Amino acid sequence: MSWNPALDPHCPTGDEVDAIETVIVPRARDLGGFEVRRALPAPKRQMVGPFIFFDQMGPAEFLTGEGIDVRPHPHIGLSTVTYLLDGKIHHRDSLGTDQWIEPGAVNLMTAGYGITHSERADGDYRQQEKSLFGIQTWMALPKDHEDAAPDFLHVPKAELPVLDGEGKQVRLVLGDAYGERTEAQTPSRSFYADALLEAGAAIPLPDDHEDRGVYVLQGEVSVAGQTFEAGRMMVFRPGDPVSLKAGADGARVMLLGGDTLEGSRYIWWNFVASSKERIEAAKEAWRAGDWAHGRFQLPPGDTNEHIPLPEK
Repeated sequence: MSWNPALDPHCPTGDEVDAIETVIVPRARDLGGFEVRRALPAPKRQMVGPFIFFDQMGPAEFLTGEGIDVRPHPHIGLSTVTYLLDGKIHHRDSLGTDQWIEPGAVNLMTAGYGITHSERADGDYRQQEKSLFGIQTWMALPKDHEDAAPDFLHVPKAELPVLDGEGKQVRLVLGDAYGERTEAQTPSRSFYADALLEAGAAIPLPDDHEDRGVYVLQGEVSVAGQTFEAGRMMVFRPGDPVSLKAGADGARVMLLGGDTLEGSRYIWWNFVASSKERIEAAKEAWRAGDWAHGRFQLPPGDTNEHIPLPEK
């Protein structure tokens, strides 16, 4: 039996059912000319399926010599999914991965027991005027995968399935949906898709996934008689048939969801775990800074600095 706060025996039925279980308005944070909007976790919803963290990055413009510059930092108990619509980011990790991610491709990094990575706009690219717009999500790992070995997968744009027709183009970024399946898979069944809708175009959500949500990136969509603008996430009741319809100017949305996990998760800084003890152990390992023999190593080619453990 999977755990899902929406599966409650006392939930209303019939005409009492609202097709939309939760609406989330992301919290915005200015990181010095670079805005991030965080939809998950939220006060009313920690996860949608295994998705436990959902950040919209930008859109932002950077002058020459500026850009994203995230120093090496650790993760446990999750997979990060980075998907860009504009710009590019240089990813390095402690597995030795050295990979630029560009629009339409996907970086899937699974931390498991522990991984360290950096995300930068560096080299010759930093000396250009540039922009950045994208989504980074975290997916919590099932308990039996929390201590797994770390892993990294990059899937180029050209290798992701695309469904095109009837005024919509849907790129499947992760998992399986609409009869398609990507190379990018996680331990718990999931789906994650980028849908571009022309004015008035409609798209149903996959009906074979337990938990489902939608994030509006651009334009607006109507669902169950309500209209939602960009920067809104809607989470839907399991099993309800749901269809989205784009507004007069079209829309771009991210569709996400999948199987729920066995229980809630603890989140502290960059760590996700099923117990506080796992979090404490990871904190001590990062604080120790034993890069040669300890739990965490710094990414080859990016070892001169790192983000220290926060005091709180």
